Amino acid sequence: MDLGAHWDGAPQVGTDYLRPVITHTMRWSAEFAIPCVTPTTGAVLRLLAAATRARAVVEIGTGLGVSGLWLLDGLGPDGVLTSIDADPDLHAMARQAYAAAGHPSGRYRLLTGRAEILLGRLTDAAYDLVFVDITEQRPLWTDAAARLLRPGGLIVLHEPSDEDRDRLTAPVWTAADLGLDLLAATRNQS
Repeated sequence: MDLGAHWDGAPQVGTDYLRPVITHTMRWSAEFAIPCVTPTTGAVLRLLAAATRARAVVEIGTGLGVSGLWLLDGLGPDGVLTSIDADPDLHAMARQAYAAAGHPSGRYRLLTGRAEILLGRLTDAAYDLVFVDITEQRPLWTDAAARLLRPGGLIVLHEPSDEDRDRLTAPVWTAADLGLDLLAATRNQS
């Protein structure tokens, strides 16, 4: 399915900071019943990526690329998003969304497969931010984030549970509940 023909003229969804490509990708997510972040949550993700000056970001759960678009917009020009999802069709649509937003293919890596396997192949302490956009197997993802993040790196959980809040505690993490539907924590120095 070619999404390129549908980008122009996508109406805003009540926010003037929303790019049409994000609006369109959100619509496709709704049409295919693929959960995605809200515009407010996306704006916070973009802010966190920019404020931390993240250059290397991991996203667990690509969906159609809505959160990835926000993260890419927050990364500097040399920043790279590595996004993991088991569904190659979702990656194909996310790739089209990223291209339509003007992000060159060198700015993102879409890894297709089981996250528990693919995360083990990523370099330890090489990432500035890990965004977890799936709720299943959260202990596995927080453990992986502790390994992947540089000291001072940031993990962000979408739709955190009380168990997630309990897990992201000292001595490994310093957490902040951002309200909305995000929980963030920095990885403490080892």
